Amino acid sequence: MHALVTGGGGFLGRAVTTQLLARGDRVSILARGRHPEVEALGARGLQADLCDPASLHGLLEGVDLVFHVASRTGVWGDEADFLRTNVDGTGNLLAACRAQGVGRLVYTGSPSATFDGRDAENATEAEQPYPTHFEAPYPKSKALAEQLVLAANGPELVTTAVRPHLIYGPGDPHIVPRLIARRRQGRLLRVGEGNNRVGITYIDNAAVAHLQAADALAPGSANAGKAYFVTDGPPVVLWQWIDALLVGVGQAPVQRHVSRGTAQTLGGLLEWTWRTLGRSGEPPMTRFVAAELVSSHWYDLSAAQADFGYRPLLSGEEGLRRTIEAFAGA
Repeated sequence: MHALVTGGGGFLGRAVTTQLLARGDRVSILARGRHPEVEALGARGLQADLCDPASLHGLLEGVDLVFHVASRTGVWGDEADFLRTNVDGTGNLLAACRAQGVGRLVYTGSPSATFDGRDAENATEAEQPYPTHFEAPYPKSKALAEQLVLAANGPELVTTAVRPHLIYGPGDPHIVPRLIARRRQGRLLRVGEGNNRVGITYIDNAAVAHLQAADALAPGSANAGKAYFVTDGPPVVLWQWIDALLVGVGQAPVQRHVSRGTAQTLGGLLEWTWRTLGRSGEPPMTRFVAAELVSSHWYDLSAAQADFGYRPLLSGEEGLRRTIEAFAGA
């Protein structure tokens, strides 16, 4: 099988690529730049910009399966940029797949596409529809892109979406290093009472979910045209997990806290300041981040288990141990 991974040089894309190569598949990675370290593993590197349809011409010929992992991420930024990359870019990729005879596509979605600010506890996909309002452009763009992917499902191009939640692990460039850096700077505050439960996903579990979904995907299969939540399994108490991570890498646990109301008011003020003054980078708090940090959001995995046999490779406890080992002393 010849698989193509968009964003194959990124955190999740590289993990998907590594697992595909390990089982003997032929793999190409598609990115705007070169990733020699991934090519050295045995993947073929292709360069293109998903926002430029012409750059995709001919690149997907002979590809059986696409993993569309590439995405603009972040909690802050210009909405037009998120929509262009995540929505228009996805539309361009789907058109290229149809034109060049790709038969299957697995899309990397996000539970944030269904997040409405309220608690979601052991929620199923049916219980978490797309909201009518989004507090940030990233979840909006992911919701719109996922809907494009699922609507494209048909006999010639079969599609599905996997929604791993809060991916972490060795090599994580986002969540773990940011938590450690903010704790070192004394800028990490617990939001709320600290007892909210959250489903999280170790990197190898997120990657294997993509492979399992792809292996089950076929015209008329149970997962064709559907989206699925994916995590390590049982949720963690978020702030207990953060404290265990911090202590494991030699930092003190979080001691200062703010209420949800204070965090969201502060987030709104900082958003206004960044927007009005045109400041670069992300505000230290936003309304979306405040809501994510204080709410419970964990999911029923039975649909993924039943429809494509999702089984994590590692437990959450082992995932945390390996993550601490990778970041200790960093």
